[in-house]
Amino acid sequence: MQRGRKNKGRAIDGIVLLDKPAGLTSNAALQQVKTLYEAAKAGHTGSLDPLATGVLPLCLGEATKVSGFLLESDKQYLVRVKLGQRTDTGDSEGSVIESADASGITLKAVQEALEGFRGEIDQVPSMYSAIKKDGVPLYRLARKGVEVERKARTVTVFSLNLLSFKNQELELDIACSKGTYIRTIADDLGQELGCGAHVVALRRVRVGEFNEQYCITIDALQQTKDDAGFENLDRFLIPMDEALGNLPEVRLPPVTADCVRHGQAVVVRHLPASGLVRLYEEEQFIGIGNINDDGKVAPRRLVVNGRN
Repeated sequence: MQRGRKNKGRAIDGIVLLDKPAGLTSNAALQQVKTLYEAAKAGHTGSLDPLATGVLPLCLGEATKVSGFLLESDKQYLVRVKLGQRTDTGDSEGSVIESADASGITLKAVQEALEGFRGEIDQVPSMYSAIKKDGVPLYRLARKGVEVERKARTVTVFSLNLLSFKNQELELDIACSKGTYIRTIADDLGQELGCGAHVVALRRVRVGEFNEQYCITIDALQQTKDDAGFENLDRFLIPMDEALGNLPEVRLPPVTADCVRHGQAVVVRHLPASGLVRLYEEEQFIGIGNINDDGKVAPRRLVVNGRN
């Protein structure tokens, strides 16, 4: 038994905003980027289906401590939905289980059906989701032909805009809360229209504070490393506190910051009334705090050595 074994790799901290390609699992993308950076520690912030492309924040080093907050963030997607066929997975990677003629579906019928998918809605997750049953992801059970009962979940669709409708295909722009399954929206929409439907293309364009404008591809990262090594590669690392831009910031003098690092709740002037905050020792991000009922700010999740 080895004791005190440390992770091998570079002690780097930050977020890589990856443009995930189609056909690659989120974990496979994570492992490729971790290898490129030779990072000691890495984690992603919620899976994208292999079919999907787009924004996949990958957290390296101490940034893994904010990954849970990104997982809780709102998301935005562009999706193309084909009418007339229902699949067992809700997307084009599955097998067709129902077919119907969708040529008679009108724009008005689509617009009326979409009204029912805005605001708070209840969804029954697909058997091909990553939700776990007794520790086993549902998609693994589904691949074995096993189906289990799933409870409906309430999610929020903040906006749902129809971008185009032609040749029995819809293009939608959907902004939604965490845990929303776009494949389920497509499948339920097909059921509502009476013709079946499934996702044929899906792109995530925003996760919380991050949007696709700042994404980089695996190929571009590889080319950068080949051309200029780690120095240029590391410039793509986004400071971890940028993932928390929706949280108020609280700046602490060094003595107070040291108390927080030792687990103490402290009194600070002009604090928000409640909730989570970003903590800084003067200009240096040191972690996430929580406002207690007594008005003090207590450490919630701190980063090692204040690395940013």
